[in-house]
Amino acid sequence: MKETAIFDDIRPYRDEEIPAAMRRIANDMCFPLLSAYIFPNRPTKETRELVRSIRTTAEFQARVMHVMIDQVIRRSTTSFTYSGIERLSPSKRYLFISNHRDIMLDAGFLQQVLYDNGHETSEITFGVNLMQNPLIVDIGKSNKMFKVERPTSDMRAFYQASRHLSEYIRYTLLDKRQSIWIAQRNGRTKDGRDLTDQGLIKMLGMSGSDDKVHALAELRIVPVAISYEWEPCDQLKTMELYERSQNGDYYGKKPGEDIFSIIGGILQPKGRVHLTICEPLSPDELSAYETYAAGDFNRAVANLVDQRIHHAYHLSPNNFIAHDRRSGQRVYQDRYTEAQEAAFAERFRALEADKETGGRSALMDILLGIYANPVDLADDDARRDSVSPENSTCV
Repeated sequence: MKETAIFDDIRPYRDEEIPAAMRRIANDMCFPLLSAYIFPNRPTKETRELVRSIRTTAEFQARVMHVMIDQVIRRSTTSFTYSGIERLSPSKRYLFISNHRDIMLDAGFLQQVLYDNGHETSEITFGVNLMQNPLIVDIGKSNKMFKVERPTSDMRAFYQASRHLSEYIRYTLLDKRQSIWIAQRNGRTKDGRDLTDQGLIKMLGMSGSDDKVHALAELRIVPVAISYEWEPCDQLKTMELYERSQNGDYYGKKPGEDIFSIIGGILQPKGRVHLTICEPLSPDELSAYETYAAGDFNRAVANLVDQRIHHAYHLSPNNFIAHDRRSGQRVYQDRYTEAQEAAFAERFRALEADKETGGRSALMDILLGIYANPVDLADDDARRDSVSPENSTCV
């Protein structure tokens, strides 16, 4: 299938568009800040010359993005480990469906793992809400990111956009021979409950044949679980969840808040981070739902993705501390130390008490839920040993 202009509204930049994008990035007023973070030991002038010399997406990823993620790992994580890379073949292309905790880093860490193990990097979904700043657009589209529309009240327009996205995903995987990363749901998980939207599965099947099993099987779906010891932007997520609980929606979002969340996710300490590439969904597994009605089929596949992600999610002491503090019990006290509990309490001391009642504040209860909910989703018997990952590779 020859690429046409049909996907020009959502696709990443082609190589011939990269030199102009690099010039815009190098000339942007924010470039000195980016340069200071990614290349702290290089003069800005030298970094500008480096960026202006880049001619392809592959070169941009190798010389800039890979270096940037390496800086994130070095400067804001205690450790970054991964497992499951042996489940992938460098010669095949996959649809990675991931839980989504950080706007940029969830996909960025996967790209690092793929690159470091000799696999081609994937294309990455990029929410239209993030494509407001020209610099972010240029960086994103130069980094294999493509646009995804958010749901709107115009259901006809959203259906058309979903079908267009489905066609692009299938075209990219089967004809362009590029893997894809996509989040399991619209937007980041705010409350710690990683659950796949069955609408995502429905969207993926829109562009396939009437054989719903084959339509998904040929995409080679691979669930991905990423776990952070310290939840990215946890207090911002707490404030958003609190406002939604009080007002039924989040009306406090300010211009540029998504960019602030990107920066916060990059800079804030994340502790131990682990990424698991789960077992791909097999045709036989999908065939087990062949007789299901369409809605039930989509729900069953979403549940299968969830099972993989929940099983692979690495719980940290913080998850168990939060669960015990929220429940008022000490069920998991063997999973953390007094020092770890003290560090958790100190980090969130400002949210702890309700000044009027003296009890635990509503904000603190929400924050504890963010950390505690993954424990409730876990199969305790299978998951408790995941605090100290085995068979992992450390970067």
